Amino acid sequence: MPSKSVRKDALVIADMVKNGYYSETRTTPEAFEDLRVLLSNRDFVVKRLVSAKNQIHRWVDVVFPELRHVFKDITCIGSIATLRLFPTPAELSKLQPQNLIQGWKTIMKRHCGARKAKALIELANHSVGSQSAAHYYKFHLKQLLAEYDLAYEQLEVVEKEISTVLERIPFAKSILAIKGISVISLAGILGEAGDLSGFVHGNALLRHAGLNLAEASSGKWTGQMKISKRGRSRLRRFLFMATMSLVMNNSEFQAMHAYNVQCKKMKKMRSIMKLCGKLARILVGMARSGQAYMPQKTLPLLQAA
Repeated sequence: MPSKSVRKDALVIADMVKNGYYSETRTTPEAFEDLRVLLSNRDFVVKRLVSAKNQIHRWVDVVFPELRHVFKDITCIGSIATLRLFPTPAELSKLQPQNLIQGWKTIMKRHCGARKAKALIELANHSVGSQSAAHYYKFHLKQLLAEYDLAYEQLEVVEKEISTVLERIPFAKSILAIKGISVISLAGILGEAGDLSGFVHGNALLRHAGLNLAEASSGKWTGQMKISKRGRSRLRRFLFMATMSLVMNNSEFQAMHAYNVQCKKMKKMRSIMKLCGKLARILVGMARSGQAYMPQKTLPLLQAA
């Protein structure tokens, strides 16, 4: 093995600089740094919100599992209102439908109706949920709902701040005009990638995200071409989420996806990854040129076909 010393390292670095094997550091404007911090904060709040929801689901399974027969979504407005007012089957079984409806009206503008009120009371009369330690189960639920409310409120505040910061970025408004691009997806891409106008081409953004193709090889062995994943993992996530949203909601991306799958016989995931590259080129092109999204330029090959 060759020797290694501080002097040798300095000579290697100096030789690389002399031959131009370096790239200049790209400074990130303040708005993009703000987005990155806000998105990290949002991820933390979302984890807490999901955790609170999961614990509420567990509480319902233990104390009042029949609630699922009336409310398919335990965290819908009607279900949460019921858990706040009359959480245990013992309390519900003592009520008349009109009493339950009157309680709903104190929280909701539109209550769930007499049919659901009657069904809840009937199910409460024959509930198989735990009847022991009812006081402390209610105490636990009160804490869970407080955590749920706090996380939900914080999520709304963070997302409002994200929208405010996006207004400071000149090309963000034109990108948000693309059907299927959400505020959170765009904020995630900009927060992780920085100013997109600093990228020479969309492929540079893909390399920054680790979505470029690379060959896995060693010595004489040559592997398959796969996504390198040598880049920002969160940027890959937001690019993928934005592409999936476009495939579901944007007619141009739907047409390209159908063309890839039906005509080119691509697997669906391979088509999605190819469309990630298309999205990257569109975003960088719009940021560099300052032009609005032009659907007619998105499908030149399909229109010719």
